[in-house]
Amino acid sequence: MSQDTLVKRQFGHRARLALSPAGVRAADDQAHAARTMWNLLHAWWRMMPKEERTLANADAAIRKAREDIGFLAVLPAQAAQAVLRTYFRAWQNCWEGRADAPNFKGRFRTVMSVDIPQGRDLNITRVHRRWGMVNIPKVGRVRFRWTKDLPVGKRADAGNRITGARLIKDALGWHIAFRVQILQGKPEPHEGPDIGIDVGVTVPLALSDGETYEHGEWLTSKEKSRLLHLEQRAAQRQRHRRHSERTSRRLQRTYDQIAALRAKAKRRVLDWQHQTTTAITRTYGTIVVEALTITDMIKSARGTIEEPGKNVAQKSGLNRSISGEAWGRTVTMLAYKTAQLGGTLVKVPAPGTSRRCSACGFTTPGSRESQAVFVCKNPDCGWSGNADHNAARNVLHLYRMGLVLVPAAGRAVVRRAKRVKPAAAR
Repeated sequence: MSQDTLVKRQFGHRARLALSPAGVRAADDQAHAARTMWNLLHAWWRMMPKEERTLANADAAIRKAREDIGFLAVLPAQAAQAVLRTYFRAWQNCWEGRADAPNFKGRFRTVMSVDIPQGRDLNITRVHRRWGMVNIPKVGRVRFRWTKDLPVGKRADAGNRITGARLIKDALGWHIAFRVQILQGKPEPHEGPDIGIDVGVTVPLALSDGETYEHGEWLTSKEKSRLLHLEQRAAQRQRHRRHSERTSRRLQRTYDQIAALRAKAKRRVLDWQHQTTTAITRTYGTIVVEALTITDMIKSARGTIEEPGKNVAQKSGLNRSISGEAWGRTVTMLAYKTAQLGGTLVKVPAPGTSRRCSACGFTTPGSRESQAVFVCKNPDCGWSGNADHNAARNVLHLYRMGLVLVPAAGRAVVRRAKRVKPAAAR
């Protein structure tokens, strides 16, 4: 295979670490030091004049901070440099309109993480079928779950290698996310048929050919009962906690148990999404979805004191259901998987797809009789069928009519327009 037909592809692979208690403390200390380094950089940025906010001056500032503040020394020097690069990249994303301005990171509201920028420092070896060993700076050799073949040892070369990693802590403990770079051949154009997809709450994914992808509850009845019991216990202990009093160990343990159950549900969501999106992208060549503004869809209906909202509790339940389905993450998975398989993912305008009849093309009031039933009220049509499949057929029809918002393989996100730099960054 010639070099012209090869493309570099980067992806992440996450594995669970088996840290000892001493290793957990060392990783926690590094994560808190990295968060403190970020906050010091942000304070320095706000304090310095615009002309002195340079990478060289920031590098000198963090080197001085590592000398003056003792506990920052637990963070490896390369990890501190990674914090600096991430901070400057955050401002670039803000200036280009891709994200909001960076801010201070709180102790209990921030994901604990430490970057390992150099892949050669990891020294990964495979122990046996289930476990591997990795070197973590200032922690030592640590076992991790081997669930995917990695380009290490004789399998590694200039094109196929691990370029770095990141330590991440969640409710289940510490994990390591490897950054993997591999050389692959350019995919041939996918010859599969076109398909339209309608997303929903009752039916998560409905396809225009009549296929549906559904799932059950993410937690069993026993797990949901335990989660409710833990939430009630946390609320009761929170009521007896005085204002500004430090969280007790019992309350913090209850919070950890709640987070562990929610993390279990999220893992099941991700597993279902990966399996579903893989099956769809392998079957269909062109995938058409709606361009939904999910942030607007889940806005609260509470209103104001002068104009209070209506059906606030029902709207809150709907918002939770929409957020639980994670439609945006499903589209993101479809985007990169279609690009890898040579397919195309496009977005079309969303308004009217659930009210238009896919048979006659007319939008007649009252045709959507219920969540699942669509009966066209056009006297010359009278077509009836499943409402979700009708919407999916309309989504595909918009694509075939040329009403495409993002006509590119693997690009499912409309970039926001560039904004003026915030005053704090000037």
